Amino acid sequence: MRHLTLSILTAATLAASGIGSSALAADPVKLRVGWSVAPAQLTPLILDTGVTRHHGKSYTLEPQRHAGSSVGLQAMAAGECDIVPMIFTTLGPAVLNAGMSDLRIIADEVRDGVDGHATSEYIVHKDSAIQKVADLKGKTVAVNAIGGGQDIYMRVMLRKSGLDTPRDYSVVETNFPNMLPMLSDKKADMVVGVIPFLMNPQFRATGRTLFKQVEVMGPTDALFLTARADFLQKNRAAVVDFMEDRLRAQRWYTDPANKEKATEIIANFLKMPPQQLGWLFSKADYYRHPDGLPDPDSIQASLGALKEFGFLKGDIDVKKHMDISLIQEAAARLK
Repeated sequence: MRHLTLSILTAATLAASGIGSSALAADPVKLRVGWSVAPAQLTPLILDTGVTRHHGKSYTLEPQRHAGSSVGLQAMAAGECDIVPMIFTTLGPAVLNAGMSDLRIIADEVRDGVDGHATSEYIVHKDSAIQKVADLKGKTVAVNAIGGGQDIYMRVMLRKSGLDTPRDYSVVETNFPNMLPMLSDKKADMVVGVIPFLMNPQFRATGRTLFKQVEVMGPTDALFLTARADFLQKNRAAVVDFMEDRLRAQRWYTDPANKEKATEIIANFLKMPPQQLGWLFSKADYYRHPDGLPDPDSIQASLGALKEFGFLKGDIDVKKHMDISLIQEAAARLK
């Protein structure tokens, strides 16, 4: 009888304080979220802002670093990662080749060339005789991955000048940090420059820009977050809370009032001198939509180019693979 009375009193106390039994029993959902390059991707930096509200309550964040979106896709397919950043070159094969028709685009990360913001650049040696795209005939071009985003945009631009590979030029692969040495040693006649590597003063001293990505297809959606429909259905509340915290952190980083502290956080993370990061969260940086909304038309156009060059065998209706209701709900909370 005494135990029963205590149980009733305990339940009444919890009810009065707004804590239900389900809240006591439920542990925060562990969200395993992929990333590859910071600070373009803010995932590993979100908690450093001190502005998140739901971490440790409805969810806990486990950032997972992957070499690229294709590696992240493999982790998702194996059930080892829940939310993965992708580019269009990964999304297309995932849906058509890997049978992941339940893949959903849920939020944006960065875009290229929007409103005068940073764009990837295609760079030749400053002493090169190459003055226009047509001069690349018979030359060698370095990209980070054949069939990747920068490769596809390069092919579109060169085709506009009547050049196709392998008939007119050669393509070799090298990772972004090696682009400058490839150009300096003249092992490639043109390389791709992306942030933050493009901000190396030696890159500007060695090369000159032949064309920019934004000139090829206009502003493009470079990176967006994806998750599987079943995971979203089971963990919607926690994901919305994460999206709210993510937006809150993004707005903190991009607020000029926080420039000094934001630069300090990222400099410590990258182990770089703060004075080399003056471009952060400015027009010299990539564009971030303030509400985290992806651009379906840009992604659709990029997938069309992927199919045109034979890297994708079918058509994908991007809007059928989007669920932006979560990021919209999160953004509405911050209004």
